[in-house]
Amino acid sequence: MKALRTLIAACIVLAAANAAQAHKSWLLPSATVLAQDQWITVDAAVSNDLFYFNHVPIKLDNLQITAPDGSAASAQNVFTGKFRSSFDLHLERSGTYKIALVTDGVFASYDLNGEKKRWRGKVENLTAEIPAGATNLEVTQSAGRIETFATAGAPNEAALKATGKGLEMTPVTHPNDLFAGEMAKLRFTLDGKPAAELAVEVVPGGSRWRNAQDAMALKTDKNGEVSVTWPAAGMYWLQASLQDKNSTLPQATSRRASYAATFEVLAQ
Repeated sequence: MKALRTLIAACIVLAAANAAQAHKSWLLPSATVLAQDQWITVDAAVSNDLFYFNHVPIKLDNLQITAPDGSAASAQNVFTGKFRSSFDLHLERSGTYKIALVTDGVFASYDLNGEKKRWRGKVENLTAEIPAGATNLEVTQSAGRIETFATAGAPNEAALKATGKGLEMTPVTHPNDLFAGEMAKLRFTLDGKPAAELAVEVVPGGSRWRNAQDAMALKTDKNGEVSVTWPAAGMYWLQASLQDKNSTLPQATSRRASYAATFEVLAQ
């Protein structure tokens, strides 16, 4: 009986831990600091454990790659499988590349024939796909960015400029110049203005092999800036999100904005 009780207790703890580990969306580059004219492979997935393929792939329809001169670059060998999507990127030019998945859609809830219904998609399809008899329609704009960065040769900042739309991160410390034990500063903006008092979470990779997430809970200052001291070398995932009433779509009464990024922290 004692062994059974121990097993049940362990299962409860495991279930609670899994519940706490909400699905995380991420991009994972094979390398982030290279010489010019090299290739990298980037994986894209949603998973319970960071950088471990165990849930679903992220579709690459909204992939945007910015080259070191600010122009658009193209992915090669694009593939989507059961648990991940992946692609190759040729770092032909010297400088820093920004790799991003950018989404801007809508989420709607409504009542139809006494049942609560939900719909998610593009704003241009909203009117056509919501039934005419729907009542209590509530529409939320959903805008998000998932990013990572890679530098070939000397780093630069042309690709790191913000667009002024939604929730964005503009590095103060270059994202490919991060070292264990050192502090990095990041700046967050919302529609081009400082995102003050924004909750930011930073989690080291390899969570599958830890009993705890080891997350760092941070908050931006009045300038939208936050400082991160990296405890060890490795891959890290950062995320922030918010909800407000400042939708840019006339059909929506609220907006959800999210940002996530993967960074590689190097050993000293």
